[in-house]
Amino acid sequence: MKSKLSQFIVKKRNLILVIAILLLIPSAIGYARTKVNYDLLSYLPADAESMIGQKSLGDDFQLASTGMLVVENMPDKNVENLKKQIEKIDGVKDVLWRGDVLDIAIPKEVLPKDIKEMLYSDKGTLMIITFEEDSASERTMNAIHEIKGYSEKECYLGGFSAVSEDIKDLSEKETPLYGITAIILCMIVLFMGLESTIAPFIFVAGIAFPVAYNFGTNVFLGEISYITKALALVLQLGVTMDYSIFLLHRYQEEKKKTDDRDEAMSNAIQATFTSITSSSITTIAGFLALCAMQLTLGKDIGIVMAKGVIFGVLSTIIILPSLLMRFDKYIEKWKHPIILKEPKMLPGFLTKHYKSILVIFLVLFIPMGYAQNHTSVYYDLSANMPQDFASIIGTNKLKDQFHMTTTHFLLVDENLESYKIKDICDQVEQLDGVYNVVSYESLIGGGIPQQFEPDAIKDILNNGGKKMILVNSTYTAATDEENEQLDKIDQIMHQYDKHAVIAGEGSLTRDLITTTDIDFKMVNILSVLAIFLIIVITFKSFALPVILVASIEFAICINMGIPYFTGSVLPFIASIVIGTIQLGATVDYAILMTTRYKEELLNGKSVIEAAKEAAAKSAPSIITSGLSFFAACIGVSFIAKMDLIKSLCTLISRGAIISMLVILLVLPALLIVCHKFIEKTTKDWPKANLK
Repeated sequence: MKSKLSQFIVKKRNLILVIAILLLIPSAIGYARTKVNYDLLSYLPADAESMIGQKSLGDDFQLASTGMLVVENMPDKNVENLKKQIEKIDGVKDVLWRGDVLDIAIPKEVLPKDIKEMLYSDKGTLMIITFEEDSASERTMNAIHEIKGYSEKECYLGGFSAVSEDIKDLSEKETPLYGITAIILCMIVLFMGLESTIAPFIFVAGIAFPVAYNFGTNVFLGEISYITKALALVLQLGVTMDYSIFLLHRYQEEKKKTDDRDEAMSNAIQATFTSITSSSITTIAGFLALCAMQLTLGKDIGIVMAKGVIFGVLSTIIILPSLLMRFDKYIEKWKHPIILKEPKMLPGFLTKHYKSILVIFLVLFIPMGYAQNHTSVYYDLSANMPQDFASIIGTNKLKDQFHMTTTHFLLVDENLESYKIKDICDQVEQLDGVYNVVSYESLIGGGIPQQFEPDAIKDILNNGGKKMILVNSTYTAATDEENEQLDKIDQIMHQYDKHAVIAGEGSLTRDLITTTDIDFKMVNILSVLAIFLIIVITFKSFALPVILVASIEFAICINMGIPYFTGSVLPFIASIVIGTIQLGATVDYAILMTTRYKEELLNGKSVIEAAKEAAAKSAPSIITSGLSFFAACIGVSFIAKMDLIKSLCTLISRGAIISMLVILLVLPALLIVCHKFIEKTTKDWPKANLK
């Protein structure tokens, strides 16, 4: 079957190439129609309290998203005109300002204390802008972008919706640079590891097809996150480039056996198909493990990347052969000396000092394990954004002038008596970190004349069978202080209404922390189990899965422990996805080394000689693969302004190097020391003497 398929691919290679190029057209259309989500909090489970609250804000109060506009050094008359201009912007539902409470002709001193404190500071005033659609929608993004155009009038838009729009702008500018940087650095590594000067260009052209197909088919998902979009090309390039190298090397090897190029490529496809499909299964399993996350961002990344690896395998087997054969004479003609050569001294050093290496391995495992478990993580998505973001400037002004670091939206039953709502407000206002509490009852009780009863405020604070209480907190989202404050508010509310919920960034982030704590354990367990089972099936062994997975977990342990010693704080998503990505993407190195080790044992070599030969022959492929993965990610870590992207790429690139070194240095020592254990627990494993 494989023989017929490979012969068909070679025979119809020109037709295949034409079809592959034509498929780029629907891929481009699919890419253009795929929406991008810039709101990570929207990936929380639908049954989380904060998400129930957010849904109510959108459905009942038409407050799917809000923005806070700080206006400085502008007379009230001009502010009123500005308000009318903003209300005309497409996507803006309403703009709440003091004119909705009391005519601007009446002195602001008449305003109730709560309203006055909320809408005025010593330097300016505040407008609350509500949008027709949620923060992640393109319509809302466009409206926010237009509102930011008023910044020349000393207007500053803050809040999470504004931050999301800034993320969109920066992401759209930087994402193409990520791809270009990754390609250039990856090609440099390929130039160093291959003797052909033209091959790196062929590989990049070949990998363009699976990348395009992957991005084009994302349209069936409806939307992808900006993180997935930013990292997909980089990860796909780093993870699947090996497959192209495998095919080229095998093709060149087969050409030495026959003068028939078609036969050589057909044989190369058959041999490569087996090797890359078996190695890609672990990578796919690692990415699919992310789909188990409650935070559906994991599913987003997992599906896109697993799909990318599958397209990478298929493209290597079906499309790349036609490119290699078409440019075969140039590949053979233009050559240069290989820089990444087989490390001649390393194998002898490893087998001579394997006991010492193993001792170092065991000694390092404990402190690095401790460090990994105590590495600090942050959940405040705006905390590490560039400080020159317009939204960050606006948010800082909200904090400094209006004490509105975060705003909680308390939603209670509309049938709750007014005195109970007032009790809730009074108790919440006494909590540490609460600057003020605003409800319709508190405003009416504040002495507004009946003729000036604020219908606009009533429409916002009383809707859809619920009443809203606004709580402005001086605490920052994702801090222990704010989470404790939210817990206490929950206790107070539930004394009066068991079904009351809290919406807003603070509540969303609190649920994010709870959700990701569970996800971290779940994803790590699933990824380890999945890859463990794959290795069990591959080698029909119990010992080898333990040894191979332990090797990569040790590399992950070092990678995730380093930030503890450097004092770095990682974004929450890093602690969840890095281990899975590093395990799935680099366990192939361990499988390659072990497969070669078994091959040498079958050739009658002793355990130490087999380990020495396996290290020598596997090293070039492992080094080239590891450095390609490293190169694809490291450049992005230098140019990315968003800490989330920078941290992820730093960890992935460092993880590739650490995994590469652990497999080259530690795995041979483990194979030597555990050879009896392997023999007893592995089916048909060749028996050999130690020396």
